[in-house]
Amino acid sequence: MIGVTVASLVVLVVLLTFGVPLPFCFGGSLMIMNIFGGVTMKGMMMWGFNQLSNPVLLCIPLFVFAGSLMSESGIAKSLLHFVNVFVGRIRGGLGVVASISCAIIGAISGSGLTGVAATGPILIPQMEKMGYPRGYATALVTNSSILGLLIPPSVTMIVYGWVTETSILACFLATVGPGLLITALFAVVNMVWARRFPLKLEPKMERAEKIREVGKRTWAAIPALMMPVIVLGGIYGGIMTPTEAAAVAVVYSVPVGFFVYKGLTLKEFYSVAKESATSVGAIMVMIVFSLMLSQTFVRLQVPQEIVKAIFGVTQDKVLLLVLINFLLFFIGMIVNDITGIILTAPLLLPLVQAIGIDPIQFAAIIGVNLAMGGVTPPYASILYLGMRIGKVEFTEILKPAMILLVLGYVPVVFLTSFWPDLSLFLPRLMGFVQ
Repeated sequence: MIGVTVASLVVLVVLLTFGVPLPFCFGGSLMIMNIFGGVTMKGMMMWGFNQLSNPVLLCIPLFVFAGSLMSESGIAKSLLHFVNVFVGRIRGGLGVVASISCAIIGAISGSGLTGVAATGPILIPQMEKMGYPRGYATALVTNSSILGLLIPPSVTMIVYGWVTETSILACFLATVGPGLLITALFAVVNMVWARRFPLKLEPKMERAEKIREVGKRTWAAIPALMMPVIVLGGIYGGIMTPTEAAAVAVVYSVPVGFFVYKGLTLKEFYSVAKESATSVGAIMVMIVFSLMLSQTFVRLQVPQEIVKAIFGVTQDKVLLLVLINFLLFFIGMIVNDITGIILTAPLLLPLVQAIGIDPIQFAAIIGVNLAMGGVTPPYASILYLGMRIGKVEFTEILKPAMILLVLGYVPVVFLTSFWPDLSLFLPRLMGFVQ
């Protein structure tokens, strides 16, 4: 059965490489399993569509809609101005604003794409105006936007918790440590790198003037700052489920966008709703097909066979973790994060549990690896979106993006894998881990 599985995965990778739409890629792989593995397509189709009735999945369209509303309503712009008043006059400070702002926006929307869409049009031209090369500015904003996949609430962690039947709140908490560490590393790397650029700093303000400006921007940002407080406070305080928190985020964004920041009009609201519905439709179709393929592997006991095969080669925990990280990174390079989780989590969870890795820690490991894939070609959906928003060529963005990836993400991948407390400290504090 391992041979049939390998053949189906080869077909999947080949179809993805040639740019075939995702549902057809999974359909081709499923055909191999159907012909040679004895799995009935009708049964898988019925099972797959039945899974869409799970209320947990309602989080996804709601967070996508909330993120789009936030991008258009002026909430993101207000948050940027708020953060900029503290570090905007420090050499390299605008780059720090980019990293921190993307982390905050990720905490609201749960999506890396929203981070690029919300901050890129504002920050990239401003950074270029202050003396940053446009390619570097685009790379920094794009790489920082992946923090939306790690800083909770995260759509990828919702899917992981649903697929593996792990507490979604525990998964949220597991990625907080890695997400904050990556944010800090990006800020440090930017401060060092910025010394090479001929930056134009904003004139320093007198103490009294700065206090007035801080007060003014804080007051203006209160409605925007209340959004993560309500969403995260509701989830962590046990007041709301993630699905309810996503609905509250949408309901809160509408009046704030229309009446407080006045960035929304009826025409823009309709456009955002239509665009979000299109995105959600594509995501749901992709989820159905990837779920069907994943469930096919589970029914044929492929995970158990993989565990036996790998343990036949080595049982060294360190080597196995390194191999798992390389595999997850490769998966992230060819498919998006949601598909990667649905495909790999059921397959690899028995293996990581066999070597003593907690499912909650594995949530952080898989999250960081698949986040890296979002800016690593050939898939690199977030990188390509950043290129379009930043209006830069691939050659301009590739080098700074890969350097930020190596210095910001790679160390955290290994720390997450070999230092359990980084991801398990908060879940343990909340009683999810003994």
